[in-house]
Amino acid sequence: MPVTKWEGSFLRYTYAQADFTDVGESGAYVLRYGGSESPVFRIDDDVLKRGVWQPVIEYFLPVQMCHMRVAEKYRVWHDACHMDDATMAAEGNYFDGYVQGKEEGLKLLTGHNSALLAAGGWHDAGDFDLRIESQIGESHILTQAWEAFHPEIDVTSIDQKNHVTEIHQPDGRNDILQQIENGALTVVNSYLALGRLYRGIICRNLRQYVLLGDASAMTDNVPGNEDDRWVFTDGGRRDISSAVSLAAVSRSMKGFNDTLSAHCLSIAKEIYAGAPAGARGKVELAVELYRTTSEQPYFDYVISRWEDMVSDARRGRPYGVYFAKGLEGQKKYRKQVSSYREALVSYRDDLMKQTQETPYGVPYRPDIWGAGWTIQSFGFNHYFLVDAYPDIFPSEPIFNAMNFVLGCHPGSNQQSFASGVGSQSATVGYGLNRADWSYVPGGVVSGTALIRPDFPELLVWPYLWQQVEYVLGGGSSHYMFLVLASQSLLDR
Repeated sequence: MPVTKWEGSFLRYTYAQADFTDVGESGAYVLRYGGSESPVFRIDDDVLKRGVWQPVIEYFLPVQMCHMRVAEKYRVWHDACHMDDATMAAEGNYFDGYVQGKEEGLKLLTGHNSALLAAGGWHDAGDFDLRIESQIGESHILTQAWEAFHPEIDVTSIDQKNHVTEIHQPDGRNDILQQIENGALTVVNSYLALGRLYRGIICRNLRQYVLLGDASAMTDNVPGNEDDRWVFTDGGRRDISSAVSLAAVSRSMKGFNDTLSAHCLSIAKEIYAGAPAGARGKVELAVELYRTTSEQPYFDYVISRWEDMVSDARRGRPYGVYFAKGLEGQKKYRKQVSSYREALVSYRDDLMKQTQETPYGVPYRPDIWGAGWTIQSFGFNHYFLVDAYPDIFPSEPIFNAMNFVLGCHPGSNQQSFASGVGSQSATVGYGLNRADWSYVPGGVVSGTALIRPDFPELLVWPYLWQQVEYVLGGGSSHYMFLVLASQSLLDR
């Protein structure tokens, strides 16, 4: 097969690129170049269909579930945990950036309201906390995967009423929808308990914060004493972005959990109504509410703030693509359609320049923190641009982003960032079992980091969160989406 030198300068290396396009025979292969040899890898038409995205749903998300006993046949990943959530945090600055100010207008956190908080959510991911952007953001990404591809998978039994999850025991319900439900429950219940969205829930002392292993050991699961976790609010600074996700999640829950769906939509509408015109993110919220309800006031607001949509399109934010596509062919909105397309073309031109700056075919500006999450997020967003405007955007960056995560990245460590996936993968991750030098299948680590000025590093060491941390609200779910998107594009 042809191997060519990449003509460019990136970090400290020179690069050769191998083109597998002409390989037509399925089988196991090894790539040798000079004195180097790759692990054995498979080439086949169905290589992405099994055992690539499924571990995210089969293992990682179930293992991370909070307020649940998570068992896998004879193994218990962790027992029922944090059933004593939660007590209102006192004013102050606490672990991991949690700050509690003096909040007005909160509901009194009574015993009943506290009990609402002991449901749903995922540990994020080795810290055992529930950040709102991680919780509802994860449900939103899963909703987008469901709406785009409708993956069928049922290998897990999830009983929210009795707080029991059984891995590899089907229950007749789609696992993706059950996981969407899990993230929405903690956010909706916090709103019902507090009268507003929470910032998150986290432990209250250092001994709890550094816990490794079984999450059920953090508290005694008895409400009303000094080991209960604290719930934080933040004065509504994340309300609009959370409402965007709630409006989308409402669609996926309709017909699956209608009560939860109604709560998601109601909260999103309340937040929209309380946000002033021109508030940051309100146009995106209006787009999502219109997609969910088809109600005219949301449509009218988007049209009135069209320049906001255009400005975001120039930065590659894809939330408005389907809304804009729906205006095509209507003379009344000819100017809006034209300005939006022009913004997309402008972004496309800038993007193509960035993808040519590295041999990896994705925008990649190395930083101290691992690059994987940023590149996965880019590929995730790029899919919606390709799907809506295939005449403007090429699909190659989506495949390139997936390949980057699966091992085509800089550095001598060529492992896949997705634990348990690939010929060689990150089997030492910063998760709940990092003290065991172990991993959770389907967890996706942060990835290759930069040692200044130009050395890419991905060590096998479980305590480097900037290289091997698992995360919620992206990470594994963005990776799963990338695999599903790649397969969808290949099947067209």
